[in-house]
Amino acid sequence: MAFGRTDELIPPEGVPLQFRIAGLGVRTAAQICDIMITGVGALALFLLLLALDLVTPETAIAIATMLFFFIRIPYYAAIELMWNGQTVGKRLMKIKVVAADGQSLTAQSLVVRNLMKEAEVFLPGTLLLTLDGAQTAPAIFSLLWVACVLAVPVFNRRRRRLGDLIAGTYAIHLPKPVLLKDMSQPGQNSPTGQSRFTFLTHHLEHYGAFELQTLEGLLRASGMPKGPAQYQRHKDTLAAVVEQVRRKIEYADRVRATEHQAFLTAFYKAQRSYLEQRQLFGDRRTDKHHATSADKS
Repeated sequence: MAFGRTDELIPPEGVPLQFRIAGLGVRTAAQICDIMITGVGALALFLLLLALDLVTPETAIAIATMLFFFIRIPYYAAIELMWNGQTVGKRLMKIKVVAADGQSLTAQSLVVRNLMKEAEVFLPGTLLLTLDGAQTAPAIFSLLWVACVLAVPVFNRRRRRLGDLIAGTYAIHLPKPVLLKDMSQPGQNSPTGQSRFTFLTHHLEHYGAFELQTLEGLLRASGMPKGPAQYQRHKDTLAAVVEQVRRKIEYADRVRATEHQAFLTAFYKAQRSYLEQRQLFGDRRTDKHHATSADKS
């Protein structure tokens, strides 16, 4: 059972996807995990400098703060770039960052959202910790700033902080791809169960179980009763998905409008068979980003 606010995202394939928006609690838990990781890294470097006698009591706080700063800045951006919108904390909490327009995440958007995190929380928070009791005005200003930026996600539908609003991103719970009853049994979609469309291995390397589940939902919707306007929208969606799949898998042959349903059904059968075969060898392809993740790791 899904809890929390849901949102619709339309990826380049043109099929609307329903996601559960990551709440403030799970995002805070992920952030705490990441702070602990970067904090441990900063502490290790600080102890190394201390062992080398490069730290004095007068400079200890400044050096520790500087080390924490120079570790967390590349950590957030680099890890989210490498893991397609996830840090270690986000992986543990099973959430990730996505682009609000449904496109792929860009390096620019991930760098911007994480640099804004410094201006939103870390720098004012550091200022609060380093000010002495006599500096009341800067402390109050920093406290008000942190309180205001932390309130931003509470008052917008997608729970986006300032960095997300500027970068065009937001955080979602990872979907759980579960394939429904197998639609690829012979004879379910044609009298002979045969198709003129043939897909080779290099055609099937691009998508994972999540995209297959989405395609399955689209094919199942094809058999539901529709009014004229809804039927036309469904035909347009099929055409857009066929064209997107053809470009993605580099399928050279043209597909006639009357064959869109047959093409997607044949692709579904071939893709499902391929993924099940790969899973037997321990290769679980969760979504279309599996190849990028494997290359980067």
